[in-house]
Amino acid sequence: MRPRDGRTLDTVSEIEIRRVRFDAPVAQQLIRATLADLAARYGGTGDDTPVAPSEFEPPDGAFLVAYLAGEPVGCGGWRSHGDDTAELKRMYTAPEARGRGVARTVLAAVERSAREQGRKRMVLECGDKQPEAIAMYASAGYDRIPNFGFYKDAEGCVSFGRTL
Repeated sequence: MRPRDGRTLDTVSEIEIRRVRFDAPVAQQLIRATLADLAARYGGTGDDTPVAPSEFEPPDGAFLVAYLAGEPVGCGGWRSHGDDTAELKRMYTAPEARGRGVARTVLAAVERSAREQGRKRMVLECGDKQPEAIAMYASAGYDRIPNFGFYKDAEGCVSFGRTL
């Protein structure tokens, strides 16, 4: 069955990306879900990396939320990591929205935001118990780099980078 405009009924709704403050309620809701997902994979709190909301304020960072059919379903942000490098943080897609292009859309928007603020490179930390994230980063042109940051010496830490 097709609606009058010719789309099939199973067409994925358009993904809308909005910049929000890191400490906004919608961002914090998604960050709690992110940390719960990481805790289920790795134990503990999920991620103990020190993160301050002010790090995600332009021009030194940004935090983005993805909406599908008006509902927040994903997020990601960047913060400065040196003069011309951005660090990707808190990438997440809600389970019910996975496989619909949300993560790739958020990643592209985060990269664009960092590029607009003069960043030339994106780096990120990930864990080896996130094979879907690792596969996405590899397919998006990210290469393994030496570990850095809070989990630099942690077993299972994998780091990636890419020129923007």
